[in-house]
Amino acid sequence: MIPRQRLAAPFALAVVGSAFASSALADELNVYSARHYDSDERLYSAFTEETGIEVNILEGDSDQLIERITREGEASPADIMITVDAGRLWRAEQEGIFDKVESETLNERLPESMRHPEGQWFGFSQRVRAIFYNPENIDPEQIGSYEDLTDDQFEGEVCIRSSNNIYNQSLLASMIEHHGEEEAEAWAQGIVDNMARDPEGGDTDQIRGVASGECDLAVANHYYHVRLLKSEDASDREAADKVEILFPNQDGRGAHVNVGGAGVVKGAPNRENAVRFLEFLASDQAQEIFASGNYEFPVIEGVKKDEVLESWGDFKKDEVNISVLGENNPEAIRIFDRVGWR
Repeated sequence: MIPRQRLAAPFALAVVGSAFASSALADELNVYSARHYDSDERLYSAFTEETGIEVNILEGDSDQLIERITREGEASPADIMITVDAGRLWRAEQEGIFDKVESETLNERLPESMRHPEGQWFGFSQRVRAIFYNPENIDPEQIGSYEDLTDDQFEGEVCIRSSNNIYNQSLLASMIEHHGEEEAEAWAQGIVDNMARDPEGGDTDQIRGVASGECDLAVANHYYHVRLLKSEDASDREAADKVEILFPNQDGRGAHVNVGGAGVVKGAPNRENAVRFLEFLASDQAQEIFASGNYEFPVIEGVKKDEVLESWGDFKKDEVNISVLGENNPEAIRIFDRVGWR
């Protein structure tokens, strides 16, 4: 089995490429992954244990992987590409990277919203873009929706990441789908008007902003909060304890959901193994690993979740097909530029 490699400098790309190119056995699978979670090793090991198929991993960020597969062309050894966020999956789709998959198992196991309409790629874990608030200053009744964050009463109180962040691009893409471009732009302008500071840092930094008093409201993916709660660092746990999480739009479309997803690469040398791997990711065993490893929500109902996720109970999630988040991405970026969201 080829050791896992991480894409970095151009020299490293060439070295790794030659290693992958030399391996094309019937009992293996080559995965190009933009997920960098140690828990994913459990997914690969479990798949190998169940099938006997060895998994070779090549890691890099999504843009690197897309560029690499495109450059490798028909000679690419890639069987599977895994990444996070429908916007990135859409970008790979636009480059012609994915091959259509028809699988009764995937159609039966995965909700329709988690399946690309043409079988180009599939969502296997759910990431909820939640609202975090300071319970000492904010009554949760004030913020039932993402739309409420633009209210004048919250001027100077919102912490949120930059517009080049794919999570925010997909959130705005969902606004475009539900409200149309004009209302989505008005929402984006309202968020800019209510920002506590210029966008900076990652999702964890937004939650910390609420905990430190820099802002009273923040938008971040749910699992960043769980990571802080479970951190070995006492200051992380203290910060997490100072904020509360809210899943918005429960009286309407539900909380915005994004995905960790994957698809079979066009021309995959081990295509049968690749489809088998996608079907494995939809199994209860793999779904539980997603839910316990990185604290993502499983896409299959009834799968055991981390105890923190369980404590939040059931809530309504937006069931729009995730493919539209990618389709609306270009317009979302244009809107961000027009409203001056840095």
